[in-house]
Order: sequence, then C-alpha cells, then structure tokens
Amino acid sequence: AMQFDEQQPIYLQIADIICENILSDKWKSDERIPSVRDIAASMEVNPNTAMRAFDYLQSIDIIYNKRGIGYFVSDTGKEKAIQYKREEFLTKTVPQFFQTMHLLGITYHDLEKYHKEQG
Repeated sequence: AMQFDEQQPIYLQIADIICENILSDKWKSDERIPSVRDIAASMEVNPNTAMRAFDYLQSIDIIYNKRGIGYFVSDTGKEKAIQYKREEFLTKTVPQFFQTMHLLGITYHDLEKYHKEQG
C-alpha cells in the first residue's frame, strides 16, 4: 500500500506522483495517462480522491480530458509540472529546510562542501 504523508491531503500527494511521472518522461506530452479508476486502484485510494487529483491537475493545465477517451498530458504539461513543483518546493520544503539548517547550525559553506562531495 502507498505510504501517505499525514501533513498533506492525499489528493495532492497523488497529483505529485502524477507530476513525477511526467517530469521523469515516463508519461510524455499528449500521451494518455492511466484512468482515474486505475490510479485509485494502484494507490489503494477511493476513486473520488483520485478524481480530485485529476481535477486539480486539469485546473492548472498539466493534464486534459478527451471526453469518453481519458486523460492526457498537456502539450505544456512538463513545463507546467516543473512550475508547480518548483513553487511547492520553494514555499513548503525550502522554509523548513532553512529552519532546520538554522536549528542545527549548518552554514551555506557546510552545504557547499557537502554538495561538492556528492559530486
């Protein structure tokens, strides 16, 4: 079963997984993606929850619906997914990251050194 994070609504976590598939080019521009029912089954969630994720991604132009056929990645779906994930990263992850750095006394110099070591 999927491990969901208590901090974030499940439909947004499903939207994230769909975005990751688009960003990694697993699902390409104008390509059909699995159905709401398939996603709900594979993630073991209620189809209504999966539908909320699809509706949300459609509202920000990452996917679109062809009536009676299914959902597809928008032609600008990847760029839109990058925008969406960057915004999320900068507003949610980064502030927490900085707070943790501050609490642990980690400097930018430490980060840079670590980053170089990771190569």
